[in-house]
Amino acid sequence: MRETHLRQGRQTVKLGLIKVIHDLFPGETLKTAYSIMEGIFCNLDGSVVSTREVKQIEVALKEWVRRGDPIQPLGRENGYYVYQVDGLTVRTVYPARCRPSAVEDFSVIPFSYGFIVDFGDEAREGVPLVPPFHLAAAQEENQRWLDRIDVEEVADVNSYIRDHRQLKLIGMAEALHEKRISAIADEILRLQRALRILLISGPSSSGKTSFAQRLSTQLEVNGLRPVALSTDNYFVDRVNTPRDAQGDFDFEALTALDLPLLQDHVTRLVLGGTVDVPTFDFVAARRTAETTRMSLGPGEILIIEGIHALDPALLGDIPRTMLYKIYVSALGGLNIDMVNRVPTTEIRLVRRIVRDAKYRGISPEDTIGRWDSVRRGEYRDIFRFQEDADVMFNSSVVYELNALRPFAEAALRGIPSGSPAHHARDRLMNLLSFFAPIDIEKVPFNSILREFVGGSIYFDGK
Repeated sequence: MRETHLRQGRQTVKLGLIKVIHDLFPGETLKTAYSIMEGIFCNLDGSVVSTREVKQIEVALKEWVRRGDPIQPLGRENGYYVYQVDGLTVRTVYPARCRPSAVEDFSVIPFSYGFIVDFGDEAREGVPLVPPFHLAAAQEENQRWLDRIDVEEVADVNSYIRDHRQLKLIGMAEALHEKRISAIADEILRLQRALRILLISGPSSSGKTSFAQRLSTQLEVNGLRPVALSTDNYFVDRVNTPRDAQGDFDFEALTALDLPLLQDHVTRLVLGGTVDVPTFDFVAARRTAETTRMSLGPGEILIIEGIHALDPALLGDIPRTMLYKIYVSALGGLNIDMVNRVPTTEIRLVRRIVRDAKYRGISPEDTIGRWDSVRRGEYRDIFRFQEDADVMFNSSVVYELNALRPFAEAALRGIPSGSPAHHARDRLMNLLSFFAPIDIEKVPFNSILREFVGGSIYFDGK
Protein backbone atom coordinates (compact mmCIF):
# COMPACT_ATOMS: atom_id res chain seq x y z
CA MET A 1 0.00 0.00 0.00
CA ARG A 2 1.03 3.62 -0.48
CA GLU A 3 0.72 6.16 2.30
CA THR A 4 -1.20 9.36 1.62
CA HIS A 5 1.96 11.48 1.72
CA LEU A 6 3.73 9.16 -0.74
CA ARG A 7 1.00 9.15 -3.40
CA GLN A 8 2.15 11.79 -5.83
CA GLY A 9 -1.35 12.29 -7.24
CA ARG A 10 -2.48 13.32 -3.77
CA GLN A 11 0.46 15.66 -3.38
CA THR A 12 -0.61 17.28 -6.65
CA VAL A 13 -4.01 17.96 -5.09
CA LYS A 14 -2.16 19.76 -2.31
CA LEU A 15 -0.35 21.96 -4.82
CA GLY A 16 -3.69 22.92 -6.34
CA LEU A 17 -5.24 23.50 -2.90
CA ILE A 18 -2.44 25.89 -1.92
CA LYS A 19 -2.97 27.82 -5.17
CA VAL A 20 -6.77 27.90 -4.78
CA ILE A 21 -6.61 29.11 -1.16
CA HIS A 22 -4.10 31.78 -2.20
CA ASP A 23 -6.53 33.04 -4.84
CA LEU A 24 -9.81 32.70 -2.91
CA PHE A 25 -8.64 34.00 0.45
CA PRO A 26 -5.84 36.55 -0.02
CA GLY A 27 -4.01 37.15 3.22
CA GLU A 28 -5.19 33.90 4.82
CA THR A 29 -2.77 31.08 5.66
CA LEU A 30 -3.62 27.47 4.82
CA LYS A 31 -2.65 24.84 7.35
CA THR A 32 -2.60 21.12 6.55
CA ALA A 33 -3.09 19.98 10.10
CA TYR A 34 -3.33 16.19 10.35
CA SER A 35 -4.40 13.02 8.55
CA ILE A 36 -7.88 11.72 9.14
CA MET A 37 -8.55 8.30 7.60
CA GLU A 38 -7.74 8.60 3.85
CA GLY A 39 -7.80 12.37 3.92
CA ILE A 40 -6.21 15.45 5.42
CA PHE A 41 -7.86 17.94 7.77
CA CYS A 42 -7.04 21.50 6.72
CA ASN A 43 -7.99 24.92 8.04
CA LEU A 44 -7.25 28.59 7.62
CA ASP A 45 -5.00 29.67 10.46
CA GLY A 46 -6.98 31.75 12.92
CA SER A 47 -10.22 31.61 10.89
CA VAL A 48 -13.32 29.44 10.75
CA VAL A 49 -14.24 28.17 7.28
CA SER A 50 -17.98 28.14 6.55
CA THR A 51 -19.79 25.37 4.70
CA ARG A 52 -20.33 27.76 1.79
CA GLU A 53 -16.60 28.54 1.66
CA VAL A 54 -15.74 24.84 1.71
CA LYS A 55 -17.95 24.36 -1.34
CA GLN A 56 -16.17 27.29 -3.01
CA ILE A 57 -12.84 25.60 -2.35
CA GLU A 58 -13.99 22.28 -3.83
CA VAL A 59 -15.44 23.93 -6.95
CA ALA A 60 -12.29 26.02 -7.50
CA LEU A 61 -9.98 23.06 -6.93
CA LYS A 62 -11.84 20.85 -9.39
CA GLU A 63 -11.85 23.69 -11.92
CA TRP A 64 -8.06 23.97 -11.49
CA VAL A 65 -7.78 20.27 -12.25
CA ARG A 66 -10.05 20.64 -15.31
CA ARG A 67 -8.01 23.53 -16.75
CA GLY A 68 -4.84 21.51 -16.50
CA ASP A 69 -2.48 24.47 -16.17
CA PRO A 70 1.07 23.08 -16.12
CA ILE A 71 3.05 22.76 -12.92
CA GLN A 72 6.71 23.61 -13.34
CA PRO A 73 9.26 21.77 -11.16
CA LEU A 74 12.03 24.11 -10.02
CA GLY A 75 14.24 21.49 -8.36
CA ARG A 76 15.24 20.81 -4.75
CA GLU A 77 16.06 23.38 -2.11
CA ASN A 78 16.83 22.87 1.60
CA GLY A 79 14.96 19.58 1.79
CA TYR A 80 11.96 20.75 -0.26
CA TYR A 81 10.67 19.99 -3.72
CA VAL A 82 9.98 23.38 -5.28
CA TYR A 83 7.21 23.94 -7.83
CA GLN A 84 5.73 26.89 -9.65
CA VAL A 85 1.94 26.62 -9.79
CA ASP A 86 0.34 29.31 -11.98
CA GLY A 87 3.01 31.79 -10.92
CA LEU A 88 2.94 30.78 -7.24
CA THR A 89 6.05 29.15 -5.77
CA VAL A 90 5.17 26.17 -3.57
CA ARG A 91 7.51 24.06 -1.44
CA THR A 92 6.62 20.52 -0.40
CA VAL A 93 8.54 17.86 1.51
CA TYR A 94 7.14 15.05 -0.65
CA PRO A 95 7.11 15.07 -4.48
CA ALA A 96 4.05 15.66 -6.66
CA ARG A 97 3.12 14.95 -10.26
CA CYS A 98 3.38 17.93 -12.59
CA ARG A 99 0.06 17.52 -14.38
CA PRO A 100 -3.22 18.41 -12.65
CA SER A 101 -4.86 15.60 -14.62
CA ALA A 102 -2.71 13.16 -12.61
CA VAL A 103 -4.57 13.91 -9.36
CA GLU A 104 -6.42 11.16 -7.52
CA ASP A 105 -10.17 11.48 -7.08
CA PHE A 106 -11.04 13.66 -4.11
CA SER A 107 -13.83 15.52 -2.39
CA VAL A 108 -13.73 18.45 0.01
CA ILE A 109 -15.92 17.97 3.08
CA PRO A 110 -16.80 20.53 5.79
CA PHE A 111 -15.55 19.40 9.19
CA SER A 112 -15.25 21.27 12.48
CA TYR A 113 -13.74 24.73 11.83
CA GLY A 114 -12.07 23.64 8.57
CA PHE A 115 -12.44 20.90 5.99
CA ILE A 116 -11.22 17.45 5.01
CA VAL A 117 -9.70 16.76 1.61
CA ASP A 118 -10.88 13.15 1.35
CA PHE A 119 -9.39 10.68 -1.12
CA GLY A 120 -11.88 7.95 -0.39
CA ASP A 121 -11.34 4.40 0.72
CA GLU A 122 -11.85 1.28 -1.38
CA ALA A 123 -13.47 -0.44 1.60
CA ARG A 124 -16.14 2.28 1.73
CA GLU A 125 -17.23 1.54 -1.87
CA GLY A 126 -18.56 5.02 -2.51
CA VAL A 127 -20.16 5.50 0.90
CA PRO A 128 -19.53 9.08 2.15
CA LEU A 129 -16.87 9.58 4.81
CA VAL A 130 -18.06 9.42 8.40
CA PRO A 131 -15.30 11.35 10.16
CA PRO A 132 -13.72 9.55 13.15
CA PHE A 133 -14.75 12.05 15.83
CA HIS A 134 -12.78 10.41 18.67
CA LEU A 135 -9.59 10.53 16.61
CA ALA A 136 -10.22 14.12 15.54
CA ALA A 137 -10.88 15.12 19.16
CA ALA A 138 -7.55 13.59 20.23
CA GLN A 139 -5.79 15.48 17.46
CA GLU A 140 -7.49 18.73 18.42
CA GLU A 141 -6.60 18.27 22.09
CA ASN A 142 -2.96 18.00 21.06
CA GLN A 143 -3.25 21.05 18.80
CA ARG A 144 -4.63 23.09 21.71
CA TRP A 145 -1.73 22.02 23.93
CA LEU A 146 0.81 23.01 21.28
CA ASP A 147 -0.90 26.39 21.04
CA ARG A 148 -0.67 26.85 24.81
CA ILE A 149 3.08 26.29 24.82
CA ASP A 150 3.49 28.40 21.66
CA VAL A 151 4.83 25.54 19.53
CA GLU A 152 3.45 24.91 16.05
CA GLU A 153 6.31 24.07 13.73
CA VAL A 154 9.54 22.11 13.90
CA ALA A 155 11.46 25.40 13.98
CA ASP A 156 9.83 26.20 17.33
CA VAL A 157 11.23 22.99 18.84
CA ASN A 158 14.60 23.62 17.23
CA SER A 159 14.70 27.04 18.86
CA TYR A 160 14.38 25.42 22.30
CA ILE A 161 17.43 23.33 21.48
CA ARG A 162 19.37 26.20 19.95
CA ASP A 163 18.69 28.36 23.03
CA HIS A 164 19.69 25.53 25.42
CA ARG A 165 16.13 25.26 26.76
CA GLN A 166 15.58 21.65 25.74
CA LEU A 167 15.23 20.48 29.35
CA LYS A 168 12.21 22.75 29.75
CA LEU A 169 10.63 21.31 26.61
CA ILE A 170 11.36 17.72 27.66
CA GLY A 171 9.87 18.42 31.07
CA MET A 172 6.65 19.87 29.63
CA ALA A 173 6.21 17.06 27.11
CA GLU A 174 6.72 14.30 29.67
CA ALA A 175 4.51 16.10 32.22
CA LEU A 176 1.73 16.19 29.62
CA HIS A 177 1.97 12.42 29.20
CA GLU A 178 1.94 11.87 32.94
CA LYS A 179 -1.06 14.16 33.34
CA ARG A 180 -3.05 12.37 30.65
CA ILE A 181 -2.17 8.91 31.93
CA SER A 182 -3.11 9.98 35.45
CA ALA A 183 -6.47 11.25 34.18
CA ILE A 184 -7.16 7.89 32.50
CA ALA A 185 -6.28 6.07 35.74
CA ASP A 186 -8.62 8.37 37.69
CA GLU A 187 -11.46 7.64 35.25
CA ILE A 188 -10.87 3.90 35.63
CA LEU A 189 -10.99 4.33 39.41
CA ARG A 190 -14.31 6.17 39.09
CA LEU A 191 -15.74 3.29 37.05
CA GLN A 192 -14.15 0.48 39.04
CA ARG A 193 -17.39 -1.05 40.33
CA ALA A 194 -18.36 -2.09 36.80
CA LEU A 195 -14.97 -2.51 35.12
CA ARG A 196 -13.08 -5.78 35.16
CA ILE A 197 -10.93 -5.58 32.02
CA LEU A 198 -8.72 -2.91 30.44
CA LEU A 199 -8.05 -3.41 26.74
CA ILE A 200 -5.12 -1.52 25.18
CA SER A 201 -4.53 -1.46 21.44
CA GLY A 202 -2.76 0.61 18.84
CA PRO A 203 -0.69 0.32 15.68
CA SER A 204 2.93 -0.76 15.43
CA SER A 205 5.48 1.25 17.44
CA SER A 206 2.81 3.32 19.14
CA GLY A 207 4.35 2.74 22.57
CA LYS A 208 1.55 0.47 23.84
CA THR A 209 3.81 -1.51 26.15
CA SER A 210 5.33 1.53 27.87
CA PHE A 211 1.90 3.11 28.13
CA ALA A 212 0.50 -0.03 29.76
CA GLN A 213 3.35 0.00 32.29
CA ARG A 214 2.90 3.68 33.12
CA LEU A 215 -0.86 3.27 33.41
CA SER A 216 -0.34 0.31 35.74
CA THR A 217 1.80 2.50 37.98
CA GLN A 218 -0.92 5.15 38.12
CA LEU A 219 -3.56 2.51 38.84
CA GLU A 220 -1.50 1.25 41.76
CA VAL A 221 -1.26 4.81 43.05
CA ASN A 222 -5.07 4.75 43.00
CA GLY A 223 -5.17 1.50 44.96
CA LEU A 224 -5.98 -0.78 42.01
CA ARG A 225 -3.81 -3.79 41.23
CA PRO A 226 -3.44 -4.50 37.50
CA VAL A 227 -2.96 -8.10 36.39
CA ALA A 228 -1.63 -8.61 32.86
CA LEU A 229 -2.87 -11.40 30.61
CA SER A 230 -0.74 -11.88 27.51
CA THR A 231 -2.59 -13.01 24.39
CA ASP A 232 0.77 -14.34 23.12
CA ASN A 233 0.24 -17.41 25.27
CA TYR A 234 -2.98 -18.20 23.42
CA PHE A 235 -1.45 -18.67 19.97
CA VAL A 236 -2.49 -21.88 18.25
CA ASP A 237 0.26 -24.33 17.36
CA ARG A 238 2.11 -23.41 14.17
CA VAL A 239 0.52 -26.23 12.21
CA ASN A 240 -2.89 -24.62 12.83
CA THR A 241 -1.81 -21.03 12.12
CA PRO A 242 -3.84 -19.43 9.29
CA ARG A 243 -2.09 -18.34 6.13
CA ASP A 244 -2.41 -15.12 4.16
CA ALA A 245 -3.13 -14.69 0.45
CA GLN A 246 0.54 -15.33 -0.36
CA GLY A 247 0.51 -18.61 1.56
CA ASP A 248 2.64 -17.29 4.42
CA PHE A 249 1.74 -17.77 8.08
CA ASP A 250 -0.47 -14.89 9.23
CA PHE A 251 0.52 -14.48 12.86
CA GLU A 252 -1.44 -11.24 13.18
CA ALA A 253 -4.79 -12.74 12.17
CA LEU A 254 -7.32 -12.99 14.98
CA THR A 255 -7.72 -16.69 14.23
CA ALA A 256 -4.04 -17.22 15.01
CA LEU A 257 -5.28 -17.16 18.62
CA ASP A 258 -7.16 -19.94 20.39
CA LEU A 259 -10.22 -17.75 20.86
CA PRO A 260 -12.48 -20.31 22.59
CA LEU A 261 -9.86 -20.94 25.27
CA LEU A 262 -9.04 -17.25 25.71
CA GLN A 263 -12.71 -16.30 25.99
CA ASP A 264 -13.39 -19.12 28.46
CA HIS A 265 -10.46 -18.07 30.65
CA VAL A 266 -11.36 -14.37 30.65
CA THR A 267 -15.00 -15.13 31.47
CA ARG A 268 -14.00 -17.34 34.38
CA LEU A 269 -11.54 -14.74 35.67
CA VAL A 270 -14.05 -11.88 35.73
CA LEU A 271 -16.57 -14.16 37.50
CA GLY A 272 -14.05 -14.83 40.26
CA GLY A 273 -12.74 -18.17 39.07
CA THR A 274 -9.22 -19.53 38.67
CA VAL A 275 -7.63 -20.55 35.37
CA ASP A 276 -4.43 -22.18 34.22
CA VAL A 277 -2.93 -19.84 31.62
CA PRO A 278 -1.03 -21.74 28.90
CA THR A 279 2.56 -21.09 27.89
CA PHE A 280 3.51 -20.78 24.23
CA ASP A 281 7.02 -21.77 23.17
CA PHE A 282 7.92 -19.52 20.24
CA VAL A 283 11.04 -21.53 19.40
CA ALA A 284 9.14 -24.82 19.21
CA ALA A 285 6.12 -22.99 17.75
CA ARG A 286 3.65 -24.79 19.97
CA ARG A 287 1.97 -24.71 23.37
CA THR A 288 3.87 -26.42 26.18
CA ALA A 289 2.55 -28.41 29.11
CA GLU A 290 3.55 -25.61 31.51
CA THR A 291 0.75 -23.38 32.82
CA THR A 292 0.43 -20.47 35.25
CA ARG A 293 -2.37 -20.32 37.81
CA MET A 294 -4.25 -17.01 37.70
CA SER A 295 -7.23 -15.41 39.40
CA LEU A 296 -8.53 -11.89 40.03
CA GLY A 297 -8.84 -10.85 43.64
CA PRO A 298 -10.54 -7.82 45.21
CA GLY A 299 -9.11 -4.57 43.85
CA GLU A 300 -7.48 -6.32 40.87
CA ILE A 301 -8.24 -5.54 37.25
CA LEU A 302 -7.24 -7.49 34.15
CA ILE A 303 -5.12 -5.79 31.47
CA ILE A 304 -5.00 -7.20 27.93
CA GLU A 305 -2.72 -5.40 25.47
CA GLY A 306 -2.36 -6.19 21.78
CA ILE A 307 -3.36 -5.41 18.23
CA HIS A 308 -6.74 -7.17 18.60
CA ALA A 309 -7.66 -5.68 21.94
CA LEU A 310 -10.38 -3.42 20.50
CA ASP A 311 -11.90 -6.10 18.26
CA PRO A 312 -15.29 -7.10 19.74
CA ALA A 313 -14.68 -10.66 18.54
CA LEU A 314 -11.68 -11.06 20.84
CA LEU A 315 -13.68 -11.56 24.04
CA GLY A 316 -17.00 -12.67 22.61
CA ASP A 317 -20.03 -12.18 24.87
CA ILE A 318 -18.40 -10.42 27.81
CA PRO A 319 -20.58 -7.35 28.56
CA ARG A 320 -19.24 -4.06 27.17
CA THR A 321 -19.83 -2.42 30.56
CA MET A 322 -17.07 -4.58 32.01
CA LEU A 323 -14.56 -3.31 29.44
CA TYR A 324 -12.54 -0.10 29.23
CA LYS A 325 -10.92 0.29 25.83
CA ILE A 326 -7.84 2.44 25.22
CA TYR A 327 -6.40 3.31 21.82
CA VAL A 328 -2.74 4.36 21.78
CA SER A 329 -1.01 5.91 18.78
CA ALA A 330 1.74 8.38 17.92
CA LEU A 331 -0.56 11.02 16.46
CA GLY A 332 2.12 13.65 16.07
CA GLY A 333 0.89 17.22 15.77
CA LEU A 334 3.91 19.23 14.67
CA ASN A 335 4.20 20.71 11.19
CA ILE A 336 7.45 21.37 9.34
CA ASP A 337 5.69 24.50 8.14
CA MET A 338 2.04 25.42 7.74
CA VAL A 339 1.44 23.36 4.60
CA ASN A 340 3.88 20.49 5.29
CA ARG A 341 2.85 18.23 8.15
CA VAL A 342 4.91 15.46 9.75
CA PRO A 343 3.06 12.24 8.81
CA THR A 344 2.24 10.08 11.80
CA THR A 345 3.23 6.91 9.94
CA GLU A 346 6.72 8.32 9.37
CA ILE A 347 7.07 8.88 13.12
CA ARG A 348 6.14 5.27 13.83
CA LEU A 349 8.38 3.92 11.07
CA VAL A 350 11.36 5.83 12.47
CA ARG A 351 10.58 4.48 15.95
CA ARG A 352 10.41 0.93 14.61
CA ILE A 353 13.64 1.23 12.61
CA VAL A 354 15.49 2.45 15.70
CA ARG A 355 14.07 -0.24 17.99
CA ASP A 356 14.49 -3.09 15.49
CA ALA A 357 18.10 -2.18 14.78
CA LYS A 358 18.99 -1.67 18.44
CA TYR A 359 17.19 -4.54 20.14
CA ARG A 360 15.71 -7.03 17.71
CA GLY A 361 18.57 -7.66 15.31
CA ILE A 362 16.41 -6.58 12.37
CA SER A 363 18.08 -4.45 9.72
CA PRO A 364 16.51 -1.17 8.57
CA GLU A 365 16.11 -2.76 5.12
CA ASP A 366 14.01 -5.57 6.57
CA THR A 367 11.97 -3.19 8.72
CA ILE A 368 11.18 -1.02 5.68
CA GLY A 369 10.49 -4.11 3.58
CA ARG A 370 7.90 -5.37 6.06
CA TRP A 371 6.23 -1.99 6.57
CA ASP A 372 3.59 -2.35 3.86
CA SER A 373 2.47 -5.66 5.35
CA VAL A 374 2.38 -4.12 8.83
CA ARG A 375 0.25 -1.25 7.54
CA ARG A 376 -2.20 -3.58 5.79
CA GLY A 377 -2.66 -5.45 9.07
CA GLU A 378 -3.30 -2.19 10.92
CA TYR A 379 -6.11 -1.28 8.55
CA ARG A 380 -7.57 -4.75 8.87
CA ASP A 381 -7.21 -5.31 12.61
CA ILE A 382 -6.87 -1.95 14.38
CA PHE A 383 -8.05 1.22 12.67
CA ARG A 384 -11.58 0.03 11.96
CA PHE A 385 -12.17 -0.45 15.70
CA GLN A 386 -10.47 2.71 16.99
CA GLU A 387 -13.67 4.73 17.34
CA ASP A 388 -15.00 2.19 19.86
CA ALA A 389 -12.26 3.19 22.29
CA ASP A 390 -13.30 4.87 25.52
CA VAL A 391 -10.21 7.07 25.37
CA MET A 392 -7.39 7.80 22.95
CA PHE A 393 -3.86 8.48 24.08
CA ASN A 394 -1.40 10.35 21.85
CA SER A 395 1.97 8.76 22.56
CA SER A 396 3.97 11.32 20.56
CA VAL A 397 6.29 13.65 22.38
CA VAL A 398 6.94 16.98 20.76
CA TYR A 399 10.73 16.55 20.66
CA GLU A 400 10.86 12.90 19.63
CA LEU A 401 12.21 13.12 16.08
CA ASN A 402 14.92 15.42 17.43
CA ALA A 403 15.85 12.71 19.92
CA LEU A 404 15.49 9.82 17.47
CA ARG A 405 17.43 11.51 14.67
CA PRO A 406 20.97 10.37 15.63
CA PHE A 407 19.83 6.75 16.14
CA ALA A 408 17.74 6.67 12.96
CA GLU A 409 20.43 8.25 10.80
CA ALA A 410 23.02 5.78 12.06
CA ALA A 411 20.72 2.88 11.13
CA LEU A 412 19.64 4.30 7.78
CA ARG A 413 23.20 4.99 6.63
CA GLY A 414 23.72 1.24 6.57
CA ILE A 415 21.29 0.86 3.65
CA PRO A 416 23.28 0.74 0.39
CA SER A 417 22.18 2.79 -2.61
CA GLY A 418 21.39 -0.33 -4.62
CA SER A 419 18.93 -1.60 -2.01
CA PRO A 420 15.16 -1.65 -2.68
CA ALA A 421 14.92 0.37 0.57
CA HIS A 422 17.15 3.23 -0.60
CA HIS A 423 14.23 5.46 -1.63
CA ALA A 424 12.75 5.15 1.86
CA ARG A 425 16.22 5.76 3.31
CA ASP A 426 16.58 9.01 1.39
CA ARG A 427 13.03 10.11 2.21
CA LEU A 428 13.45 9.55 5.94
CA MET A 429 16.91 11.12 6.02
CA ASN A 430 15.44 14.18 4.34
CA LEU A 431 12.60 14.37 6.87
CA LEU A 432 15.01 14.02 9.80
CA SER A 433 17.20 16.82 8.42
CA PHE A 434 14.56 19.35 9.51
CA PHE A 435 15.02 18.36 13.19
CA ALA A 436 17.93 19.65 15.27
CA PRO A 437 19.38 16.64 17.15
CA ILE A 438 18.89 16.49 20.88
CA ASP A 439 20.88 14.58 23.49
CA ILE A 440 18.65 11.93 25.08
CA GLU A 441 20.68 11.80 28.29
CA LYS A 442 18.08 13.93 30.09
CA VAL A 443 15.04 12.06 28.75
CA PRO A 444 13.30 10.46 31.78
CA PHE A 445 13.74 6.72 32.13
CA ASN A 446 9.98 6.15 32.15
CA SER A 447 9.48 8.08 28.88
CA ILE A 448 7.73 6.24 26.07
CA LEU A 449 10.73 7.14 23.92
CA ARG A 450 12.90 4.89 26.08
CA GLU A 451 11.03 1.90 24.68
CA PHE A 452 12.80 2.62 21.38
CA VAL A 453 16.18 4.12 22.30
CA GLY A 454 16.85 2.18 25.51
CA GLY A 455 17.26 2.95 29.18
CA SER A 456 13.63 2.32 30.11
CA ILE A 457 12.89 1.33 33.68
CA TYR A 458 10.24 -1.05 32.36
CA PHE A 459 12.34 -3.31 30.16
CA ASP A 460 15.30 -5.45 31.15
CA GLY A 461 18.40 -4.69 29.14
CA LYS A 462 17.06 -1.46 27.67
